[in-house]
Amino acid sequence: MLDQLATERRNEQTMQLDEMTVEDVLRVMNAEDQTVATVIREQIPVIAEVVKHVIASFKNGGRLIYIGAGTSGRLGILDAAECVPTFGVSPDMVVGLIAGGERALIKAVEGAEDSRTLAVDDLRGLQLEARDTVIGIAASGRTPYVIGGLDYAKEVGAVTAAISCNTDAVISGHARYAIEVETGPEVLTGSTRLKAGTAQKLVLNMVSTAAMIGVGKVYQNLMVDVQSTNEKLEIRAKRMIREATGVDAVTAERAFSEAHGHVKTAIVMILANVPHAEAVERLQQANGFVRDAL
Repeated sequence: MLDQLATERRNEQTMQLDEMTVEDVLRVMNAEDQTVATVIREQIPVIAEVVKHVIASFKNGGRLIYIGAGTSGRLGILDAAECVPTFGVSPDMVVGLIAGGERALIKAVEGAEDSRTLAVDDLRGLQLEARDTVIGIAASGRTPYVIGGLDYAKEVGAVTAAISCNTDAVISGHARYAIEVETGPEVLTGSTRLKAGTAQKLVLNMVSTAAMIGVGKVYQNLMVDVQSTNEKLEIRAKRMIREATGVDAVTAERAFSEAHGHVKTAIVMILANVPHAEAVERLQQANGFVRDAL
């Protein structure tokens, strides 16, 4: 039952929330938020297993697909969208699906999350394959849309994982891997965009970032596949070249230009002291890993 979930219980620390001063509201929210990372720490072993499968999917030409409703669905779409500029990947590599489609991003679509078949339709629309990894996200851990998607993904043969904010979550039984981050009662009862939403965002950060590291999108701690699509990112790209190689600004600028704005290539050109064409070839042979290309 919904009212038995930890995310639906009333928080004993905020029973007089409506009478608190603004400062006290903010302090209690801050105190509650600090508990989230600690709970996630307990789930790192299972998160690590999920990441390994995501890496395997990427290396096999597969995708990471998030499915969720409401806040959970929006967070999946946010993480997917940010992978494109951060890691220079195709929008098809990490995909977010939300119950009700794109219009549900800004306005609730009544009844969408209660349909298992909508998720099946959405995944079929993506031509889901066995080489993909599907992660269902639901704070309550019981969303029918997510359950339907996980069941269909299992039928197709894709690896499945579930992220919930309650223990013994229903969706956990429909996934190969269950990430259960029990964040407890919210400051505002039932408002799972708060601690639960924070927990989901943190876990998604971990999954996508660690997986991208695993396929060579990072050198040292630099996002060397960043797309230089605006002035800020171009400045950042040139700074990364300097920091990775120790060269001066003029040399970094020249390498960036010769590499046609590709940070990885510029770094290999400098550190291996090779021309552009050889740097490109080295990176191809190294599957995009800068260290292996040197």
